[in-house]
Amino acid sequence: MKLVLASDNRHKLEEFRVLFTSLDVELISKAEAGFTDEVEENGSTFAENAFIKAEAVMRATGLPAVADDSGLCVDALGGEPGVYSARYTGSHDASDRDRYELVLKKLGDRTDRSARFVCSLCCVFPNEDVLRAEGVCEGSILFAPRGEHGFGYDPVFSPVGKDCSMAELTMEEKNAISHRGRALKEFRKVWEQYYADK
Repeated sequence: MKLVLASDNRHKLEEFRVLFTSLDVELISKAEAGFTDEVEENGSTFAENAFIKAEAVMRATGLPAVADDSGLCVDALGGEPGVYSARYTGSHDASDRDRYELVLKKLGDRTDRSARFVCSLCCVFPNEDVLRAEGVCEGSILFAPRGEHGFGYDPVFSPVGKDCSMAELTMEEKNAISHRGRALKEFRKVWEQYYADK
């Protein structure tokens, strides 16, 4: 069965393919499915944005589509960057470094650095059935970036129970505790239940 990931982010596609290995699906990017448009993410929550993306790609391709909307929520910044994590600087041309440096600048030398990564997953089928799951990874913001792996805000985020940044973990270690890994674990249960009920 072909399943379209409503993203062309190469890093995200690699992560999802690893996490989807136990499901009997061929995961392809939206570009591989022939969908090249940008979907406007105008939802106010991660869950709304995930649904908007998955539904748009499903309608355009006729294939089941799965989307995630994920981001970093920093308590001392009132939950920012939140749903604006990918466009926090206001520019789509900004780099990951630009975005996490803005977080570090806004936090300054505050000691309350608690934060979490949140991932909402949504799968929309051509028959309009919808599957949803969510995962959260609690942690804190470091004072400076560390590590070469991962992407996004990984270099400045230290997961609870780890004395390192997310960018210092191997892919296997990251998938075991990440918001996306946890959402996928939950999604797998929802997916299996969905097919068991058919």
